Amino acid sequence: MAIADLSIVPVGTGSTSLSPWVADLQRLLARAPEPIRYEMTAMGTLIEGSMPDLLAVIGRLHEAPFAAGADRVYTVVKFDDRRDRPSTLESKVSSVRTKLG
Repeated sequence: MAIADLSIVPVGTGSTSLSPWVADLQRLLARAPEPIRYEMTAMGTLIEGSMPDLLAVIGRLHEAPFAAGADRVYTVVKFDDRRDRPSTLESKVSSVRTKLG
């Protein structure tokens, strides 16, 4: 499994508020046909799945604000694609918590 940390910011919308756009993107994630898991955070969204599935989902998410009227979309993605052993959202956090004691 790969993990993506994703932030999508529509620009040229006439408002500085992003929550309506984030809500729309979360709805799209909930309907994604790919077998992904996701978690919204205060500064972005974490998505877990195969790399091909992540790329497909992120591509659709990037295009969605344009379809909803945004003039520009700024998307930042970080990938963690570990192939030596399974990695999940929970295992990454658990590993650090264990080391903290």
